[in-house]
Amino acid sequence: MPTWNEINVEIDGIGQPNAADQVRQKYLRALEDRVHRAVIAYYSGFLQSKAPNGLPHPETAITDLDMNGLMAVVHGVDRNRGLDLVLHTPGGGIEAARALVEYLYKMFGKNIRVIVPHMAMSAGTMIACASREILLGKHSCLGPTDPQVRGHPAMGVLAEVDRAIKEMKAEPLKQIVWQQVFSKYPPAFIADCERSVEGTRRMVAEWLETNMFASEAERQRRPKASLNV
Repeated sequence: MPTWNEINVEIDGIGQPNAADQVRQKYLRALEDRVHRAVIAYYSGFLQSKAPNGLPHPETAITDLDMNGLMAVVHGVDRNRGLDLVLHTPGGGIEAARALVEYLYKMFGKNIRVIVPHMAMSAGTMIACASREILLGKHSCLGPTDPQVRGHPAMGVLAEVDRAIKEMKAEPLKQIVWQQVFSKYPPAFIADCERSVEGTRRMVAEWLETNMFASEAERQRRPKASLNV
């Protein structure tokens, strides 16, 4: 496999408007020929595309709009061979990720392998955990399954709440400061964060138990033979 710079040189050498797509298709086809499975690349340029605030652009995240693109590339694919999903994403909507996983299960069963060439964060980690196997490079990384609620990291918000409670117990005057902090959150926002975190944990645990760790879960459920001596 060539390096990033070598691929850029190859793209520049073609000198055509669709050069990047030609090279991408070339290597995806080479991977498909090697593994004898359907190969789909699901990725975004979140490391290159930034919003004015310096954070990844919202359009690079996993959203419900991605379903149309996924359905388009799955159409006509031989589903009996299983799927290798090349995944590179900063994460995004939890419900969008759930919908994508459930769709892939319906199309390929549980015969899904996820390849993470670099990063699959947050909801991307959830998608990876829904697979039968995850392939990582030495530099690849998965992130915490931290759901986003109205653009805020739910786990971060709950950690902030815990910190506020501790500080106000120790120093009651800090209540004034924390009131200003929490005034930016809409009503029931913290409860939404709690539900989102708990729902995410249940979802990932169910996917792991029914696919990647299905054989282990089955062994745990089997009644153990008892010996009467």
